[in-house]
Amino acid sequence: MSKPGKVLNRIELLQGTLDLIVLQTLLSGPCHGYGIAQMIRANSEDVLQVETGSLYPALHRLARKGWIKADWAVSEKGQRVREYRLTAKGRKQLHTERSRWDQLSEAMTRILQEPTEAEA
Repeated sequence: MSKPGKVLNRIELLQGTLDLIVLQTLLSGPCHGYGIAQMIRANSEDVLQVETGSLYPALHRLARKGWIKADWAVSEKGQRVREYRLTAKGRKQLHTERSRWDQLSEAMTRILQEPTEAEA
């Protein structure tokens, strides 16, 4: 995401949110792209479905930043796949991104609260 206090544009917000979700997903261990997408879907109870056109550019972006590392592995089905894992730098970034998400979430909660009768 962006520096604290900076207004985020739509793309930064969406990319930052996807980055956070991917980093959090990889916290449970290395996984290939399809597995990451399935875990996001399952963990969100089918609310979030990340398309490959968004996921793979995000994985490449995170790898360029050094937050994840990609290595070749063999899948359960015997196919060669890219397996992604969180790096130490990525764990640190996950902590930063979670703090920013908490701030954003708290701000949205304040905005979306129903006004009391005295405020209305």
